Amino acid sequence: MTTGARLASLISFMNMTSTSSEPAWSASPQAEQETKKRAHPSGAATLLLVDDETSVLSSLRRLFRLNGYAIEQASSGAEGLRILEEKPIDLVISDMRMPEMDGATFLQQVRERRPDVVRLLLTGYADISSTVSAINRGEIFRYITKPWCDEDLLVVVREALRRRELERENVALLELTQRQNAELLDLNETLEARVASRTAELDQINRMLEKSFEQVNTSFTMAITVFSGMLEMRQGQMAGHARRVSHVAGRMATRMGLSSTAVQDVELAALLHDLGELGFPDEMLRKPTSMYTPAELTRYMRHPIDGEAALMSMDRLRNASTIVRQHHERMDGRGFPDQLSGDAIVLGARIVAVASEHDGLRAGSLSEKASSAEQARRLIEQGIGSRYDPAVVATLFAVLEDIEAEAATEVELDLRELKPYMVLSRDLQTSKGAILLPMGFQFDAAMIKRVLALAQRFEARLKVHVLLRSAGHAASQSGSAVVRSQVRGAAEVAQQVRP
Repeated sequence: MTTGARLASLISFMNMTSTSSEPAWSASPQAEQETKKRAHPSGAATLLLVDDETSVLSSLRRLFRLNGYAIEQASSGAEGLRILEEKPIDLVISDMRMPEMDGATFLQQVRERRPDVVRLLLTGYADISSTVSAINRGEIFRYITKPWCDEDLLVVVREALRRRELERENVALLELTQRQNAELLDLNETLEARVASRTAELDQINRMLEKSFEQVNTSFTMAITVFSGMLEMRQGQMAGHARRVSHVAGRMATRMGLSSTAVQDVELAALLHDLGELGFPDEMLRKPTSMYTPAELTRYMRHPIDGEAALMSMDRLRNASTIVRQHHERMDGRGFPDQLSGDAIVLGARIVAVASEHDGLRAGSLSEKASSAEQARRLIEQGIGSRYDPAVVATLFAVLEDIEAEAATEVELDLRELKPYMVLSRDLQTSKGAILLPMGFQFDAAMIKRVLALAQRFEARLKVHVLLRSAGHAASQSGSAVVRSQVRGAAEVAQQVRP
């Protein structure tokens, strides 16, 4: 068999298998309609028919129009190329034998100019070499032999358009995949930076919230401190009692391992533990409890209940209100107002009780005469087990020793020598005895500037006494707003524990 005969047989076989019947995987009529709509904006694909025989063009035009296709036609390859440049074409059917430009050359031009257009070749059996040329040069989808079967031709066109649409979808999908891969790669490359940036933003927000909370907490504590000071303005020699007790009790609570929140509850309760005495007449406030009449003593024993009632409606002071109610209870159950004993008394109340009574002994509010440091210590020791918790008493003595050691370095300075964080160990007074700043005040740069300006205005040479190694400096490094607000208590206690 000659080479030409072999090629003829191969092409004939390809043509028979591709046009003999509808493939089993062909789409339904609805799917075919969707293919037509996708292929052309109006819903119908546009076919370009190219043939130099008018009768062939008429037959093809009639066949495809009846099946819903839009038709463009040309009688030569040159005319077909012009139409291709001017109008949207989805599929080209070209005859092989045409003058001037044969089908193979025309379809090659179509492929080069519009590779997305599907190309079909219409030829006869005698055009074997030309058909091979069209296949190689024009990369046609199918070739159709003359005479054709209308149904087979329609099947080939439908399949060609469906394949064209699938190819377009594949290209679009590939482009989408490549774009998404590029975006994902960019995201992966910048993800760490974005996470770091977002983390930094969250950290900044957290710091701002913490600062705001600290400011609110400080303002709240200072308000309680001021209120406590106003209460003590009526108490004569007991002025400063709550502030001193708060400082000592807070240090005791810290030393005993309480949480920062619990320590703050103890400090606040100590500031307000005598709130129930607000309604006492002046004569009761100005004499020690040992000199109370029976009626006055009865009224005095109710003040823990009144203090709790005044505080318990405030959520922030709910725990402190419990301490206020229990701070006169005793370990042996003989205290008031509820006769609680042992561990039934909250630890904060046991701390405030011994701190308050020690300060009362030193200030002379519990008896007609103030006790010395040694006398107060002995009296507290006598109440261990009956009035006071042994562990709490041991902590009190340890804290007092620390405060005494810290108070050992009082230094007299000129105003110009003041530095931030220094704490007054004595009241800062004018030459006439007016108090400018109270003992325990902690200086900052702004206050130093104001005091210097005041001294210059009155042409006064003021001396200040400060504690260089006091609780004030430690408080300036602490995050506890209550500790900072109780610096004055530190200095006052330091004065008490000195021999």
